[in-house]
Amino acid sequence: MGIVRIDYHLYDEIVEYAREHLPEEACGLIAGSEDENGKKVEKVYYLTNVDHAEDHFTMDPKEQLEAVKDMRANGYKPLGNWHSHPESPSRPSEEDIRLSYDKNASYFILSLMAKNPVLNSFHVENGEVTKEDLRMFSEKYYY
Repeated sequence: MGIVRIDYHLYDEIVEYAREHLPEEACGLIAGSEDENGKKVEKVYYLTNVDHAEDHFTMDPKEQLEAVKDMRANGYKPLGNWHSHPESPSRPSEEDIRLSYDKNASYFILSLMAKNPVLNSFHVENGEVTKEDLRMFSEKYYY
């Protein structure tokens, strides 16, 4: 399994969106490119949690379809989804695992329970969870 990369500015946008939707879980899709080295998130889609719940999310189906159409139109590959955990750690809940149907997807979970948000990425296959190597980078800064 390769590395999953996301630019800091996309991470910042996810955090901002999730905080704006507290106390509910926020959710969306991630898209970008994939090669032998792993995945690169190039676009994040912010979708409505139609459940408006603090411990569950269901993405708006119409918005999902619009996001997939946008991915195709812009040459992005669907890479997975993301959601926030307002009051719990950045790890999949039992429900998250049960609803993780796509073995090719990355599942980003953003925890907002501490002062500093924590984002992790997970691979789920046959109920088995593996933490992915998520790396944040910035095109503006070079180390």
